[in-house]
Amino acid sequence: MILCAGEALIDMIPKPTTQGPDGFVPHNGGAVFNTAIALGRLGQPTAMLTGLSTDLFGTQLEAGLAESHVDTALCIRSPRPTTMAFVKLTDGHASYVFYDENSAGRMLTEADLPPLPDTVRALYFGGISLACEPGAEAYAALLARDHADRAVMIDPNIRPGFIRDEARYRARLGAMIARADIVKVSDEDLHWLIPEGSDLAQKAHALQAQGPSIVIVTRGAEGATAWFTEGQEVSVPAQRAEVVDTVGAGDCFNAGVLSRLAELGLLDKASLRAITPEALGEALGFGAKVAAIVVGRAGANPPWAAEIS
Repeated sequence: MILCAGEALIDMIPKPTTQGPDGFVPHNGGAVFNTAIALGRLGQPTAMLTGLSTDLFGTQLEAGLAESHVDTALCIRSPRPTTMAFVKLTDGHASYVFYDENSAGRMLTEADLPPLPDTVRALYFGGISLACEPGAEAYAALLARDHADRAVMIDPNIRPGFIRDEARYRARLGAMIARADIVKVSDEDLHWLIPEGSDLAQKAHALQAQGPSIVIVTRGAEGATAWFTEGQEVSVPAQRAEVVDTVGAGDCFNAGVLSRLAELGLLDKASLRAITPEALGEALGFGAKVAAIVVGRAGANPPWAAEIS
């Protein structure tokens, strides 16, 4: 089982109304939630650990997880409100305004964390849940506690507007990266993490030197490149798609990579350290295929395995 630990929230997506101004339609979302949903739909045994509200939106999120075959037994429920993200779309690209104060997800603490069953073989972390305290500290503690015998992937999906104490955030994220096996970043994330210089390869090698076996850098329409064992690299192009919006594209790319690695029997620490260019290229290519389907749809609506040729 792959455990996705992080935020589940409601994306309020703009939609034209008959009265003139746009309205907003509530869609299930959140970077980690999207990845969990995509993994479930791809047929991977998947669970989610998050703070879920008992309000109507939390109920909607829980139903969405169940419909996509994601186990919710490790979710921590509370009456606090659900995090809301209002989305602005500009030429298909999404920007967000978040409402997250005192939310069920954000107020998660280390004391809330349940023991993980032995069936959890891999951990996935990312998104705003790595920036917003106290929840961010809880996820860092979960990783520190349970990473030793499990493969770990992190996509920080950095949103500087959420970072209240940059030094504290960098220190916490740095400690998490050091315990990870795979780190996926956008080129923009990588430049934020390592501001000096401009060469992506040098920066990726610097990030890899902090601990992960594999560093994947995505560059939107230019595809993705991974740096891995002994300085090797492999690249895949982005899949052609008619873009409706980019909501959830990176999250579903991550799910595709994890899913294919699991299918290949490579989702463990030793296998990731010794991975071949062919196997990693296959995983990246499958991630790109999943992402291409998602950008052709409104909102984060990952494909089911049967939809992928």
